[in-house]
Amino acid sequence: MTGAWDERVRHVSGLVAVVPRTLVVGIGASTGAERTEVLRLLTDTLREAGLDRSEVARLATVAGKADHPAVRWAADHLTGVPVDEHPPEALAGVPVPNPSAAVGTAVGTASVAEAAALASAPGGRLVVTKRKSARATVAIARAAAHGRLAPLDLGDDPRPAAPPGP
Repeated sequence: MTGAWDERVRHVSGLVAVVPRTLVVGIGASTGAERTEVLRLLTDTLREAGLDRSEVARLATVAGKADHPAVRWAADHLTGVPVDEHPPEALAGVPVPNPSAAVGTAVGTASVAEAAALASAPGGRLVVTKRKSARATVAIARAAAHGRLAPLDLGDDPRPAAPPGP
């Protein structure tokens, strides 16, 4: 998951907030899905969940859909995040809360969006279960965070130095 732990810096009320990119958006799109439909579904889902698009590290979908125009458009809108593809057999082995028999018949796995999001976020969890439009589905997982937070030396401290001890 190269790039998944990139961080975005936001300035909020004079403070600097570091926002780790830990979200994975799973996307299922039928052949007729339009770019605007997928992008609207994605942005509405992020907004309704209180998530920021700058937190998205990657998109994920079923094999053969990474070059779907609507999926590419969504990736480009998210400043060129990578798109992972997973074979239907791999997605079929991912437990999801909302499987669909109709999707299973059509694609070979009972879940695309939820399963793909989880498959690209090892050790993570779904933070938004699937949301659907007429021809598209999205779900969002948060990858497990590893490592630790450590303060950095940002230069000289403008406060006077303490007097030396006895």
